[in-house]
Amino acid sequence: MKIEVRDAPPRAVWALEQAGVHPLMARLYAARGVHSADSLDEALAHLLRPDTLKGAHEAAALLADAIAQDAPMCIVADYDCDGATACAVGIRGLRAMGAQQVSYLVPNRVDDGYGLSPALAERAAASGARVLITVDNGIASIAGVARARELGLRVIVTDHHLPGAQLPNAHAIVNPNQPGCPFASKALAGVGVMFYVLLALRAELRARGQAEQPKLDTLLPLVALGTVADVVPLDDNNRRLVAQGLRRVRAGHMPAGMAALFAAAGRKAPQASCFDFGFALGPRINAAGRLADMTLGIELLMSDDAARCADLAAQLDAINRQRRSIEDDMRAQALTQIDELIAPDAAPPAAIAVYHPEFHEGVVGIVASRLKERLHRPTFVFAPSGAADGAGALKGSGRSIAGFHLRDALCLVAERCPGALLKFGGHAMAAGCTLAAGRFDDFAAAFQAVAAEQLDAATLEQRLQTDGALPAEYLRADIADMLQAAVWGQGFPAPLFSQEVDVLSQRPVGDGKHLSLRLRCGGQDVGGIWFGRSEPLPPRALLAFRLEADEWQGERRVRLMVQGMQE
Repeated sequence: MKIEVRDAPPRAVWALEQAGVHPLMARLYAARGVHSADSLDEALAHLLRPDTLKGAHEAAALLADAIAQDAPMCIVADYDCDGATACAVGIRGLRAMGAQQVSYLVPNRVDDGYGLSPALAERAAASGARVLITVDNGIASIAGVARARELGLRVIVTDHHLPGAQLPNAHAIVNPNQPGCPFASKALAGVGVMFYVLLALRAELRARGQAEQPKLDTLLPLVALGTVADVVPLDDNNRRLVAQGLRRVRAGHMPAGMAALFAAAGRKAPQASCFDFGFALGPRINAAGRLADMTLGIELLMSDDAARCADLAAQLDAINRQRRSIEDDMRAQALTQIDELIAPDAAPPAAIAVYHPEFHEGVVGIVASRLKERLHRPTFVFAPSGAADGAGALKGSGRSIAGFHLRDALCLVAERCPGALLKFGGHAMAAGCTLAAGRFDDFAAAFQAVAAEQLDAATLEQRLQTDGALPAEYLRADIADMLQAAVWGQGFPAPLFSQEVDVLSQRPVGDGKHLSLRLRCGGQDVGGIWFGRSEPLPPRALLAFRLEADEWQGERRVRLMVQGMQE
């Protein structure tokens, strides 16, 4: 691993400091492309205007008509946290603005697959719906939208995924990534798109003379959760949405289901951070879509009954523990396979593809992500497809590294192995596909060949970008608290420092899976922990670490969360 230091332009650092930003935060923000304090202003007034989002006005007019006509509406959600929060935001917002009949459908990952299918459209029509709204899906649902229109439904597609060559024939499409959309942020999550549609609807209802409209800021905790959990880039607009949501959560203003999730995860809402959304609440909701039914997650986010929410949160927590157990077993099995394929002391191939007949298709994506992080190779993990018409097919999910476009790679594999890929889709860093029965070896060979052609040694070397050394005067618990309170995420990474330290002592903990450390950093003795590391460290090492405030016997102190070491 090679540790690198981000550049923080001195002029930008100076400008931020002059605007009153803390010197350390000024350096961190400048290194992430922030050159003006205006980018850090979290006020709702600075959010991008909904009237610049293509299709939002048309969608708002359709929804306003539906509310006036008391037409039944059905939201078709996705089975991840973004989809669940978008569904809850849509239902809560529409009801608050007068819609009396709003239901939802969410596809089953195994039986229905992703997005609005013709079968789902038929189920929506059979439920009595006259208006169908997709959230976090739909931009690729050509056949599903066509079937919905055949059945007489008015269709509104709200999505954020990249469109293909053909757009669905919906009555309105709201997607910042559709052709011709001038909306300045292309990074909205699905929940963010739905929130903007509601902002446009509120404006439309006011324009029609209905001046008394509810505030929508009560929905921001859900918007923040879905945005962080979906790992979309945190540009200025997304950071404002997340910051506003965090502010309300910390003040105790959030749906009962979110409060129940904080309790189930053992996290403290008054000190809520993006870490909580991304690694505590989000995974518990996602677990429902992976192993069970996302209806559990949506019902949790929709309910205002604290007792019911506590029960649903406990169920999701149990499912998430089951997911972790399955993931651990799959990862161990996958690493065993990889070890058997690689000669001793040899580097891994340019790409990794693994399959086992006992793998669970709901967990292949997260296992692929773990393997990619460990090996720094584009990785696909496959499991038997549980779909009724699978006929021996394999369902795969892949994750990539910078410099290797995963969906484009699948296009090449499809050309070189005709008939192997039954379907595929995705984007640069993540993709999914279905393999025909008996074609795994063909896929693995072709995938590795494409990667070997496109990736050089420099790209395959794992690099860790850091913010350089942390001045000794900042090794304090209050500094760790300040860092934790800020908004960090995809494209705006949490602070990671790096410097040489003396390793004063080290001992294995957690059944030998982790290292507890005593380090001398910047002339100070400080505790540290390296989760997932069992090999001992040398007496002096260049470490990359995060700062964390730790409480022990009533005393708050700082410790270093080690993330890597320059080898």
